[in-house]
Amino acid sequence: MSVHEEVALARKSPTHGPPPPADEWIDIEFADADIDAVVDVAADEDVAAEGTGRRRAGTPDRTAPLTWGQWALRFGVERYPANRILINMRRVVPVPRRAPDGVDDVRRAVGALVGRHSSLRTRMPVTDGRWHQAVAAAGRLPTLLARAAADDADGTATARAVADRLAATAFDFAEEWPLRVALVLVDGRVRQIVVVFSHTTVDFGAVEVLLRDLRLLLLRGTLDAPVGPQSIDVAGREQDPRYRRRSIRCVARWSTGFGRLTEQTLPWRAPPLEPRFRRAFLESGAADTALRLLASRHRVTSSTVLLTATTVVLARRSGNEVVGLYTMVSNRALDGYREAVANLAQLGLAVVDLADRPSFANLLPTVWRAALDAYRHAYYDPSDLRRTPESTGYPSAPGTSPHCYFNDIRLATDLDLFGRATSEAEVRAAMTGTTFSWLEHLDDFPWRTRVEVVDRPGALGFILTADSAYLPPEEAESFLRELEQLLVDAAFRDLPWPWE
Repeated sequence: MSVHEEVALARKSPTHGPPPPADEWIDIEFADADIDAVVDVAADEDVAAEGTGRRRAGTPDRTAPLTWGQWALRFGVERYPANRILINMRRVVPVPRRAPDGVDDVRRAVGALVGRHSSLRTRMPVTDGRWHQAVAAAGRLPTLLARAAADDADGTATARAVADRLAATAFDFAEEWPLRVALVLVDGRVRQIVVVFSHTTVDFGAVEVLLRDLRLLLLRGTLDAPVGPQSIDVAGREQDPRYRRRSIRCVARWSTGFGRLTEQTLPWRAPPLEPRFRRAFLESGAADTALRLLASRHRVTSSTVLLTATTVVLARRSGNEVVGLYTMVSNRALDGYREAVANLAQLGLAVVDLADRPSFANLLPTVWRAALDAYRHAYYDPSDLRRTPESTGYPSAPGTSPHCYFNDIRLATDLDLFGRATSEAEVRAAMTGTTFSWLEHLDDFPWRTRVEVVDRPGALGFILTADSAYLPPEEAESFLRELEQLLVDAAFRDLPWPWE
């Protein structure tokens, strides 16, 4: 059952339907913070009484083309609609101790957040067969009130369960607001705020901006700081000829990169299983400590170390001297985009040349340069990329890309080693605590292999999604264990080519 259906059913009969009897749905009203007049969204009249300070209730949406990030998202969900649920982003925000925590107080803060950021009032309808974005001046956000169980003193367990519940269905891009909200109550006070974001108008960087603003609104009630560019603003910028020229340069760089790659990254191994794509998860505290040691010793980012390690494992298994990896680029280093609330993230292509057979330590700066080149050429119109000749290797038609997609989605990337056991014996011993499990499998997926890195308490989490015809289940598990072993080995000695 979708969230829309759950809300409708709960309103028709509060004692019937999926929400437990202790839960209920309320509305949070919001209006564009740049509009001084109040918009009466419940009014039946088209025009409210003259002189009351109210505007037309039927104020039309502002519209704009999709941004490049939205076009990329649209292409993906059209090719693989069953995977739409994978792009939901869930967050839990504890209400600060010094903030007012009544339901009405928190409703006002959430409403102010949506009013401040037009991206949270933006939907993606289809008109005459063409997608676009539409920004509402005002509206109502259905919000779940969830009461924590008696043994959940701060509501965190309830918040996690509610986040899973709200994220369990894909967003309706055309009809639904791009966020779902729940307030978790303990003894009648709001202790946790659950927010599930659609990827249509925000990315991971935008989510951090929004959660910062939400905390400040909870504490202060208002915010005077200027608002960063919103999705509709980014769409306007991307129509500028300067941005069009940038897109053409980026796509040309992609074409050059694909020309250096072999047709396949991994060889075919066996007939595919059903479902075809297997998802493996490895959690390792030893890898987390080793990663911090490596990044600190070589004075590089932890993401560079992880990208290097993934490159090594792929090179070992493929025998290729040139390895290509897709990586997600935030594009927030571009002028004016640091505070943007929009979906700016796009794929970059890192091409790593291993012909000189470098050691692991010497490979780190090579991978860093390849990643930097990918970052510089990752802001482009996806339509331009789709129009490049198929000889470049870009999968413009439905299909699965043969090259690996590396995605580091950790929120915490610090290198602090305080309190950690860092001797070689201790780190190797910690590998006995590594856990491996299988996640839900998929019938279709855009990438033959994808490696994701996620936060885990005191550990790193690696999620490998792989085509079973190229990485059968037993090899998928060994791929992740090899990645862990490589990090631990490289943390205590330089590994000469072939990094053993």
